[in-house]
Amino acid sequence: MNDAPEYGETWVYESIVGALPGVNIGEAGAIALQIAVFEVAVLFFAWVYDLWTAAVAGTAAIVVAAAGSVVMLRMGEWTRAARVPAPYRRLLFGSSIEVVLGVLAFVALVTHLFVFDPRQPGTPLMTTLFGPEPPVVVVYLTLLVLWDLCYRIGTSWWAAVVGLWGAVRYRFDGPTARTVRRVNLLNVGFAVAQVLLLPFVADQPVLLFAVGGHVVAVTGVSVTAAALTRT
Repeated sequence: MNDAPEYGETWVYESIVGALPGVNIGEAGAIALQIAVFEVAVLFFAWVYDLWTAAVAGTAAIVVAAAGSVVMLRMGEWTRAARVPAPYRRLLFGSSIEVVLGVLAFVALVTHLFVFDPRQPGTPLMTTLFGPEPPVVVVYLTLLVLWDLCYRIGTSWWAAVVGLWGAVRYRFDGPTARTVRRVNLLNVGFAVAQVLLLPFVADQPVLLFAVGGHVVAVTGVSVTAAALTRT
């Protein structure tokens, strides 16, 4: 008997990992591989181009993205195991809106880094991290890590919105209500983990406001959803 979840009831991240032919490394293996590949690449290029300040920021982003992977997997597992209504599951997983939100966040970030920030007084963030002529391969790796992070942030947004909608729309049995609350509070944990990024954008008002505002908003919505979950 195959207990794997049906595609359409998983995050896109889970579907990609689960659909790779001949690959069965498990959740812990997938996360460990994610961290290892990115971190080895960051440290290697930091050594080659003497970009150790950027390596610290990159490591922080990798750690937060890995925490997001853990949270996504636990949220997905707990939600599928709970007796939540089918429309709740379909909206959370089947819509793939977390990908849309991740794309919007990533495009906004790229626009800020390469268009808005260079037009402001002072040294742009990319120049501060990588110098006036950033190596192409380093920029490629940076954007890859940032996409990984933005996708997980988009997932956090969507989980918060669906959690609040579900809390207002439905009543659950006792065990399901407890699980739904745990899912919402787990999302708060991921939001709080993103505070690790704040020191690296402390002199970037727009990014500081965006990251800080995201942490506050997701925390507020998810705590409210947990409080409103009814039996």
